[in-house]
Amino acid sequence: MENVKVGLLESFMRNHQKSLQSLFNRKRSPSPSSSSSSTSPSHKPIPQLSPLANSVVSRCSEILQVPTEELQHCFETELPESVKEPLTYARNFLEFCSYQALHLLSKRPGFLSEEFRHLTYDMMLAWEAPSVESETLDKETASCSNQEVEHEDGWSLFYSSSTTMAVQVDDKKTVGREAFARIAPVSAAVADIITIHNLFDALTSSSGHRLHFLVYDKYIRSLDKIIKAAKNAVAPAVGNLQLSEGEIVIDVDGTVPTQPVLQHIGISAWPGRLTLTNYALYFESLGVGIYDKAVRYDLATEMKQIIKPEMTGPLGARLFDKALMYKSTSVAEPVYLEFPEFKGDSRRNYWVDICLEILRAHRFIRKYNLKEIQKSEVLAKATLGIFRCHAVREGFQFFSSHYKSLLAFNLAESLPRGDAILETLSYRLELLDVGAAQHDGAGVSYAKKQSPTKQQPKLSPVSLLTLSQLGFILKKEANLDGEAVIVGDIYAGETNPLEMAVKQSLLDTGKAEAAQATIDQVKVEGIDTNVALMKELLFPVIELASRLQLLTSWEDPNKSTVFLVLTGYTILRGWISYMLPAIFLFIAILMLWRRHFNKGKPLETFKVTSPPNRNTVEQLLTLQEAITQVEALIQAGNIILLKTRALLFGVLPQATDKVALVLVFMAAALAFVPQRYIVLLVFLEAFTREMPYRKESSNRWVRRVKEWWVRIPAAPVQLTKVDDKKKKK
Repeated sequence: MENVKVGLLESFMRNHQKSLQSLFNRKRSPSPSSSSSSTSPSHKPIPQLSPLANSVVSRCSEILQVPTEELQHCFETELPESVKEPLTYARNFLEFCSYQALHLLSKRPGFLSEEFRHLTYDMMLAWEAPSVESETLDKETASCSNQEVEHEDGWSLFYSSSTTMAVQVDDKKTVGREAFARIAPVSAAVADIITIHNLFDALTSSSGHRLHFLVYDKYIRSLDKIIKAAKNAVAPAVGNLQLSEGEIVIDVDGTVPTQPVLQHIGISAWPGRLTLTNYALYFESLGVGIYDKAVRYDLATEMKQIIKPEMTGPLGARLFDKALMYKSTSVAEPVYLEFPEFKGDSRRNYWVDICLEILRAHRFIRKYNLKEIQKSEVLAKATLGIFRCHAVREGFQFFSSHYKSLLAFNLAESLPRGDAILETLSYRLELLDVGAAQHDGAGVSYAKKQSPTKQQPKLSPVSLLTLSQLGFILKKEANLDGEAVIVGDIYAGETNPLEMAVKQSLLDTGKAEAAQATIDQVKVEGIDTNVALMKELLFPVIELASRLQLLTSWEDPNKSTVFLVLTGYTILRGWISYMLPAIFLFIAILMLWRRHFNKGKPLETFKVTSPPNRNTVEQLLTLQEAITQVEALIQAGNIILLKTRALLFGVLPQATDKVALVLVFMAAALAFVPQRYIVLLVFLEAFTREMPYRKESSNRWVRRVKEWWVRIPAAPVQLTKVDDKKKKK
């Protein structure tokens, strides 16, 4: 929509400001079932909603301390008419209440609780069946909050290493992709709009692309565990690292003796501890019981950094593909960080991904010249993405090869139209204002419509506020107190520009993957088979070339004469310049003709006669022969270049004089003779070379030219070896 938004729920937010403040000030908010009837708002059922949707709205009303009828009144009076259509009324009203409640619920300390997990999952279930007409769930299982999953040791019994057992636990209550994509990103800690679809695919890889509660519950528990571990890792690491203001520790590796991190510089290797922050990578060598002073590898400043997987080994030998290479203008030679493990290279790949995420986040900041609050929001978004990636990796033992990237900036680098996603994100970041998040009674996540001429709405730095609420401080000067009300970027019944950019990118990705699948199907093995396939595909071109060769050989004088006359007349009339456009036009007409008459018909399979099968030794010999032929062609080309160099520098004066004279004659011809006559002369000379009347003289002339070329010496060449003066440590 072209119109922008300003504060929705403004009237009742002012009236219920004290209630909201008491909601934040309470140490523990009671559950809906335990709240007293004297303090709870009324929960009048909404006729348009299904029982499950009414249950969710009732709990949202309890969190907001606003009666359901007042929520409905505000929805009907303040939101635009486009989101109140009868067919979408129930779903949009459910989104309206859910988004408001989640924004406030996310302000509580430790909000990733059991109540949060059950409520958000019920929101997703209700989103799929919001109205009475769409209600298809069993009444006995209308709310997953009645499930008995309270014991910490019990939940992991069903799916300790994978999501396979989750399929057997509950087949009835599952959540689809769209419901997950509309509810989960409201909490910046749980999901991100850019990576939400990849996260859903990772969580549902073994459950038929339907999300079970046990899987979702385990994911949130794992995420909460990772965040708490990151906060606990800050205290022992900060003292030795001397972090700057706003720099936080994201992940640490190498603290377990059985899983060390080895730093290779030259031929030396030393174990130590590796720490990633939102600005740099630190390595602390392990001394005698203590860690030495940390070496800092900057990721924030533009220094042409390169981070990629690399092979390494003892004494510089390239044996094990388990290392990360860091290279920049700040280091004299590349630094290799090895992650020894027996299970594979997943540990190394994880560190490559998270280091690249921070590096690309800072490149994004520099590209769009982001300052202050926008910069902190980008770093917070990257940090939360790494936490989510770590949670999926640890909770479900998924490796990077099993799912697409869960890191927003890494994903944007590889997706089609990824640059459009980042450009849209930069536009949304321009609307950020920490002042818009202050609880002044006018700023919440929905807004009234304004004319396009008025000022754009200010959004809250949601990721930064979330990270601050979780106990991480990226920007001390920002007023991020507990009274802030988040102004979100997701609106009921609407799709924001970032979601649209992601959906367009996913559409292009699907087309690219479908095309790649066809490529994988037609790939054939063996040199002979590929050559045979290429010959069949190029058959029209080969056939045309053979017919032209037949005409130039003058085996059939009549056909050759007719072709010579017609082509010569075309050149003289100047029609030769229209030949290439005519060919393109003919091909275009042929393609449209085929498209019209073959509409809906599958393309016929291209049949190729495969050559006789050869064993591995014969294929290697064929490959060696092909390489020898290519080498001979390269040698012949080098000889031509060296002889040309000799002519240019006058090594053979007589030959140089003749070549210079020919060049002067050609220059004069090109300058004064019309182009069509030159083309005609070249064509006549080439086409009539095999003509019976001039075949003998032509062969004699070619022979003399070859003899002359043989007598020209090649320019001298001297091969020198590179003097490697690198100091080996």
